[in-house]
Amino acid sequence: MRNIKGLLSGFANATKKAPILGSVQFALYEQYWKVRTEREWRARYAASPLVSTGSDHPEPTLAALTSQLCTASQCRDDIYTDWCQQMRSPARLARKQWEFVFTLEALEQAGMLRPGMRGLGFGCGGEPLSAVMARRGAEVLATDLPTVEAAEKGWVQSNEHAANLDALNSYGICPPIEFGQRVAFEFANMNAIPERFSGQFDFVWSCCAFEHLGSIRHGLDFVKNAMRCLKPGGVAVHTTEFNLSSNEQTLEDPGCVIFRRQDIERLRDELAADGHSMAPLNFNAGRVPVDHHIDAPPYSATPHLKIELEGYVATSIGLIVRNGVES
Repeated sequence: MRNIKGLLSGFANATKKAPILGSVQFALYEQYWKVRTEREWRARYAASPLVSTGSDHPEPTLAALTSQLCTASQCRDDIYTDWCQQMRSPARLARKQWEFVFTLEALEQAGMLRPGMRGLGFGCGGEPLSAVMARRGAEVLATDLPTVEAAEKGWVQSNEHAANLDALNSYGICPPIEFGQRVAFEFANMNAIPERFSGQFDFVWSCCAFEHLGSIRHGLDFVKNAMRCLKPGGVAVHTTEFNLSSNEQTLEDPGCVIFRRQDIERLRDELAADGHSMAPLNFNAGRVPVDHHIDAPPYSATPHLKIELEGYVATSIGLIVRNGVES
C-alpha cells in the first residue's frame, strides 16, 4: 500500500505553516485568494456520485452549528472569513482550514473563548488555534506526540509536529507576552491521555488528529477518553476524516483511517451511554457544483473539500460533544 501519510503531507495541516506577512502583503495575498475562490465557486465540475450525500439533512451553516460536514457554502460565509483573518490565513475552499474555523466557531458559540476558560488541545502541530484562543483571553495547554514517536510516524519531516511553545505562535497572532502567560505546551500521547488531565479543562479539541491513532476503535476511544479531561458541562470539539463513498467498506490503515457514518453514529451512542451528548449529526455534503469536485493526488491547494484517498472519497466532519457527567 502507498504511504498514506505521504499522500496527506502538506494538506493535513494546510494552514499550520505560513510566513508572517505584513499588513500590505497580507491584504494582497487575501485579495488573490478572494478572486481565486470566486472563480472556483463559479467553475463547472463533473458531478461525482457520493453514497453519503445527507440529502435528508438541511445544508449545514456556521451560524447554526452542529456536528456537520465541510461544505463550500460555509467557506464563503462572513463568519468563516472573520476567523480566517484572525488566523492570518486568507479564506479559501480548503477542508483543513474549515476544520480550524469549525473548531473556533463551535467553542465561541459555547462561550469558551474568553478569560477564565481553560482549554486542552491534542495533536496541535503548528496550528494557529492556540494563539487565537489566547488572544481572546482563554488559557491553553497544547499537546503533541513526543518528538521521537512523531519522527517515526513522519510528522516531524512534514512540519506537522510541534516540538515547543514557539511553534504555536509562528504567525504572530497573539502578542508574545500574552501568549507566554496563557499558553503552555507539553508532550502527550492521545492513546494514553495522562490521568492528571482529568476534570481540569473547560474545553478540549483536536483537528485532523484522531484518524491517525492506529484504527477506528483507537480513534473512537480517544474521543471518549478525552471527555474525562472536561469539567462538568465542558465541551469537546473534534474534526476528522469522513467516508462519502461507503457506509460499509472503508480505509483502516495504521497511518490513517476514514470514519464511516456508522462509526460516527456508534460514537454518538457510546458517548450517550457514558452520559454525554453529541450535537445532532448533519451529513449533508453540500449542494453546489464544487461540493462534488473530488481532488485526487497530487492534491491541489484548492478546491480541496473532497479528496480521493486510497479509492475512497473523503471529506472532513466536525463533532461537538457536551460533558454531562457530574463531578
